[in-house]
Amino acid sequence: MDRLELQKLRELPIEGVAERLGLTVKTHKCLCPFHDDHHASMSFKVSKNTFRCFVCGASGGPIDLVMRYLRKDFREATRWLADENNIILTEYKSQPSAIIHQTSFDASRYERFFERPWLLPEARRFLFDERRLDPRVIAWCRLTSWKDKQGIPWLQIPYYDREGKLIGIQNRNLIPGALPRFRFPQGAQCTIYNLPVLNLLKPGDTLFITEGCSDCWAMLSAGHKAIAIPSATLLKRKDAELLETLSLKLGTKFGMFPDRDEPGERLFLQLKEVLPRLVHYQLPPGNKDFSEYYLSLRQK
Repeated sequence: MDRLELQKLRELPIEGVAERLGLTVKTHKCLCPFHDDHHASMSFKVSKNTFRCFVCGASGGPIDLVMRYLRKDFREATRWLADENNIILTEYKSQPSAIIHQTSFDASRYERFFERPWLLPEARRFLFDERRLDPRVIAWCRLTSWKDKQGIPWLQIPYYDREGKLIGIQNRNLIPGALPRFRFPQGAQCTIYNLPVLNLLKPGDTLFITEGCSDCWAMLSAGHKAIAIPSATLLKRKDAELLETLSLKLGTKFGMFPDRDEPGERLFLQLKEVLPRLVHYQLPPGNKDFSEYYLSLRQK
């Protein structure tokens, strides 16, 4: 893992990390999980992105919180944070040199996998039985699947640029609760997902921005044009400029159904700073994200 990748993990919003761990944060405080706490003695300093308990003395940043809460070492904690936030890390390697060079993504190694996509029973169950997605969307996105040497099934998700060139792959673990949740080939570029849909936009269309591929598939299955990003902090300036250009040239409108929690609303506000024309759509009560909302519509 290089210095820039480590910095990305350290800059993940500390309160968002706490909530992903299952802690309930209100007004920058929560019950400290490291001692028998009844008075919300853990405090979060957003300006410095740190936490501190004024009773037991526990303190640090996002990585420290994960290490202590999940009882993981530094490497395991950084991998957990990366998996939870779709951040691609250069794999640790033992090399004589202190410098690890990251190779570019070799699309030619993987392109054939998506020419004739194949879905394992585990993938079909996840996509069609659990998520109830439209088969046409799965075909459009060219999802395929495979099993590794340990017999673990993975959903293989290709990332294409606007011209249809393969630029990255995200592998999703299909065993519930298993770690790592995601794996990426070295050099993969997985920032904006489903860029080819931009070529289908007509003047005045609304383009929905979702957090992660699953919500994007649900949005597409509901009949909307959509892209996905893993987080606002990973949205590159050139990508934001591409979306803004669509707004200027085609009058494209941007919409988002933020997850119904504080991290979801925080993501919307972060994106709103980059895309001022982004419109907030409210999920109905009882639905934590758009995928749940989509499932509720399918059940009616």
